[in-house]
Amino acid sequence: MPLVRRLPHLGGFTNIWRVEFFEVNVERLNLFPADTEITPEVLVMAGVIKSDRQPVKILGEGELDRALSVKAQKFSASAKAKILAAGGSIEEIA
Repeated sequence: MPLVRRLPHLGGFTNIWRVEFFEVNVERLNLFPADTEITPEVLVMAGVIKSDRQPVKILGEGELDRALSVKAQKFSASAKAKILAAGGSIEEIA
């Protein structure tokens, strides 16, 4: 039997430098009262994400109806537009 058939198939490539983000949609931010500063620690306490060990990315799914100050590692373009249109502010943290 040839060597290729004797070895198990490994299933592809795993990128060791990939960064996994907790993804939070804009509509989930409606849980918080207006003029609240939202950080990854606040999201953990509210139960929106599991822990603050992984970075957070805010995505633009849904609508935001209040002004919030959001601090996260990444923002999608549509999330930035929706937060700013609602009168809020964004800050990218390291």
